[in-house]
Parts: sequence; C-alpha cells; structure tokens
Amino acid sequence: MTVFQGVGVLFTLVAIFGYLNHRFVRLPDTLGITAVGLLVSAVVAGIATLFPDAHLARKAQELASQIDFTDVVFHGLLSLLLFAGALHVDLGKLREHRLPVFLLATVGVLISTAVVGLGFYYVAQAFGFNISLLWCLAFGALISPTDPIAVLAVLKNAGASPAVEAKITGESLFNDGTAVVAFLTLVGLASGTAELSASSIASALAREVIGALVVGLAVGYGASFLLRDLDSYGIEILITLAMATAGYSLAELLHVSAPLAVVIMGLVLGNHGAAKHMSEKTREHLDNFWHLLDELLNLVLFGLIGLEVIALAFHWSDIWLGIAAVPVVLVARLASVGIPLAALRNFRQSSPHAVKIMTWGGLRGGISIALALSLPAFEGRDMVIGVTYVVVIFSLLVQATTLGELVRRCNAAGPQPG
Repeated sequence: MTVFQGVGVLFTLVAIFGYLNHRFVRLPDTLGITAVGLLVSAVVAGIATLFPDAHLARKAQELASQIDFTDVVFHGLLSLLLFAGALHVDLGKLREHRLPVFLLATVGVLISTAVVGLGFYYVAQAFGFNISLLWCLAFGALISPTDPIAVLAVLKNAGASPAVEAKITGESLFNDGTAVVAFLTLVGLASGTAELSASSIASALAREVIGALVVGLAVGYGASFLLRDLDSYGIEILITLAMATAGYSLAELLHVSAPLAVVIMGLVLGNHGAAKHMSEKTREHLDNFWHLLDELLNLVLFGLIGLEVIALAFHWSDIWLGIAAVPVVLVARLASVGIPLAALRNFRQSSPHAVKIMTWGGLRGGISIALALSLPAFEGRDMVIGVTYVVVIFSLLVQATTLGELVRRCNAAGPQPG
C-alpha cells in the first residue's frame, strides 16, 4: 500500500467513525470518534481471535500494524497540533500563573513519575507480573505528562475558571520536556545503557529547555517579522506551516525539545506577532485556517487511538492490571498538583475545587501511547503498552466526558478561583 492510499484509508475510516458517532453515539466529536474506533477495533480483534481464518479481520490487523503510531504522532501530527493550540493561548494569562505552571510542569511531573512508578510496581507484583522498579518508573514517566492535545480539545467547553484553565493549559503545553528527559533517562537505566548522575540529568534537561527556548524564540520572531504588513492569504499560511514543521524538525536536529520549541513559536506568533505585525485580515485568515486544521487533525489523532487497538496484542491480565493502575495514576496526579500548589504561599487563597478540577482534568492521550510504543524490547513491554492504553482510554472516555459536570458542580458549590 502506498502512503497516499494509506492516508486515504485513514481519512475514510475516521470519517466513517465521525458519521456513526454523530448519528448514533452523539459524544463530542474527538471522544466519540475514539469510542467508535475502539468498538470497531474490538469487534475486528474479537473476530480475528474467534475465527482465525476470517480473511477480512486479518487484513484489518495487517493494515493497522503498518501504521507507526509513534512516528505519526511525533513526526507528523504533534508539531501542527501543538502550534495550533499555542497560537490561541493568551500569554498574559499564562504569565500571570507562570510560577504554578512551572512547578506543575517540572516538579509535578517528577512527583507523579515517582508515585506512579512505586505504586504500579506493587500493583504489578500483586497481579503476578515480574517487572523491575526501573521499568515501572519509566511507565510513570510516560503516563505522567498531561496531553496538551486532549486537554485543549476538552477545555474548550468545560467551563473552568480562567485561572484554572490557564494552569491546566500551561502545564500541558510545557510538561513534555521534563517527561521525555525522565523517560529516556529511566529507559536507559532500566535497559543498562545509561548511568544515573544528577549532573547528566540536569545538563540534559537544561539543553532540552534552553535550546528549545532559543529555537522557538528565533523562529517565532523571525516569522512574525516576515508576516508584518503581508496581505497574501496563501503566503501567510505557508509561512506558519513552515514554522510548525521546519521549526520542529530543526529543534530535533539540534537535539532540543521540539514540542517545547513549537509551543514557544505558537505563543510568540499568537501574541507578539498578532498584536504588532499583523493586520486584522491576516489574523482572521490565520485563526480560521489553524482552527480548522486543529479540528481535523484532532479527529485523525483520536481516530488513530481507537484504531491502534487492532494491532496490539492485548491480554485480559493486561486489561485488569490497567484498570488497577487507574487509581494509582489518579492518586499520583492529585499529589503532583496538590504538593506544588501547597508549596506556594498563596495556596490558602486557592479554592479546593481548583485542585479537584486539575486532578480530574489531567488527561492522557496520544503522547503517552506514542512513548509506550517507543519502548525497547523487554519482558514486560507488551504489558506496559496494554496498561498505558487502558489508562488513556479511561482518561478520554471517563474523565474527559465527566469533566464538564465536575466543573458545573464545583461552580454551584462556590467560587472557583485558581
């Protein structure tokens, strides 16, 4: 199958999932497409298991296995989706909450990694899985970052206060760098290819973050300069597409955090560039284009999450372990939100509702799945992938669909400051 044919099949399947959801399931588009995709995938996988000679089911599994989910996410969708999300973030509100966002995106991720890793280690032992603590900590690192794509998609209609929304959004946009460094370090330790030292971890994190800031600011301000007083719809769109794709690739070539770099580009263009260098017509063109692209690519990503189940070797024991891991991840999320906020002097001015909403609103998505699928071969790899999938599906189909109701109840119970 050619790349063009593969893209055509993918778009067709996502369109069918979207139509079925719109006509029968009626969940929000992104979540409904995931649900329908999961249902179709489960049916196909079940047929292939019960009837090994079923040609159509086997062909579907072969087709799904040809999709490199990790590559599609990290070298296709992520740059465009992060750029689109950051483009519409109010930098003023983000700056107002910069300290809690910083703590949540750094200290919070490390707390969550430790709590999930330790908790999952004991839960796995109780279920009879023999997996080392280091691999459990690697699972903690890959499941700890909140997914900006999932978070931004759900927060649009959740009704959270601006302060809470700014913190959740900011954290989700910036926590990938910390999580990826922690993940790669722990995978290296677990597989015996790296040695642990505070200086090496600190230098890796500093290189990722500082390098990403330099690349993001340079590309962001450079593109803003090119867009000044420009009134050509096609060229404007091409420049921003080049920012998101070439800028992301440049950051990867320089071995700095590409997700963080593209977020910085989006923030610079959406705030500095829009305010100082763009005409109203240019801003309208860019907003309309990136809003549409954001919606379409989100649908494709969530459809892929549902489809990928066909290609995975799930066992019932992995599913039960994943269900048992859900409360561990939620407790870790509570700790990763509550402890950093408690360390701030203004914590007493914060509503307890904010911690509840931020805990339940810490959604996991395609990034966690992509990291899990990038794990090297080891005895518990398939189990970790299966557990990751269960946690992500719970996050998308339970947490995401009930977040709005939680916010409404918290609003009814009293004011909800950040």
